[in-house]
Amino acid sequence: MKAARLFGAKDLRVVDIPDPSSPGPGDILIKVKAVGICGSDLHMYENGRIGYTDQSDVFTIGHEFMGEVVAVGEDARDGNFEPLEVGQRVAVDPCTPCYECEMCEQGHPNLCLNHTFYGLFPENGAMSECMIVHGRNCFPMPDNISDGGGTLLETLGVAIHSVDLAKLKVAKSLAIIGCGPVGLLILALAKKSGAYPIYAFDKFDWRLDKALEWGADEVFNVDKVDGVQALMDATNGRGCDTVIEAAWADHSIQMAADMAAYGGRLVLVGIPGDDQLHMQHAVARRKGLTIMMARRMKHTYPRALAIANTGMVDIESLISHHFPLEQASEAFAKNFRYDEGVHKIVIDI
Repeated sequence: MKAARLFGAKDLRVVDIPDPSSPGPGDILIKVKAVGICGSDLHMYENGRIGYTDQSDVFTIGHEFMGEVVAVGEDARDGNFEPLEVGQRVAVDPCTPCYECEMCEQGHPNLCLNHTFYGLFPENGAMSECMIVHGRNCFPMPDNISDGGGTLLETLGVAIHSVDLAKLKVAKSLAIIGCGPVGLLILALAKKSGAYPIYAFDKFDWRLDKALEWGADEVFNVDKVDGVQALMDATNGRGCDTVIEAAWADHSIQMAADMAAYGGRLVLVGIPGDDQLHMQHAVARRKGLTIMMARRMKHTYPRALAIANTGMVDIESLISHHFPLEQASEAFAKNFRYDEGVHKIVIDI
């Protein structure tokens, strides 16, 4: 079968790999139908690393995905503990916690000490024609969510977890730095949560246009204005009650701290390219900021499915481009260049 394999930095090739075997107990075989390109995929594509995970061999990339069940292992059950059946369309949570460590027992599977993660080296990901996955990672999709929409459920799950960490309150102000897919989904959920006013920051006008469409009260292009000064002008020098950083620029964490009001709350979602936090200690200390780090998500897929199924958030409209598997390399290059109009790119398989 065909798969998009990362051989090294910016060296993504579609090659033949062996077909998977039959699924074992608790597992299923899926025909992968769609895979989204995530910002963390772009880190691996750019540098062959993310955080302290270094790629030391070839592997299949992709962790935002869905597929159709084609074979079911013995007693394979989904994330709701229901039996899985051939023909079901399922979205797949890429993170497999151990369910036994201290963090899992305390209800934090996203912090599992022994987890594996599809598409994070050395675990092969989903950008292939078929793959075996754990049944418990799978969540059946309703018919009104498209294959492409199914890839955004993981992104939406990250946004849900980030908003949970933010503890947003009605009519309390919010600044969002970074209006990529995660930042925009955070914006949509924050609007539903009653945060007001909401200020959005990015360097791409088409992203800011989307932020306005989805309910931002004011937007600022940080390549055209001083973002911190613009926010201080808008808030009469007070800053925002909550600031969510959803970019991966080296300077954006300091920007978030500078934008926060005294006693404010920061939620850091983006992953800096150099894996370092760049923040002036005195700013955070003197303001008495509460700083939360978003690590993936908790058990958010059922909530993400409910949000998408009811149309509470139009996740489908975030998909700007589709590419076939054979053009995965071109898709990554386009996303990495941040070509105009790019929001979410989906690889159709």
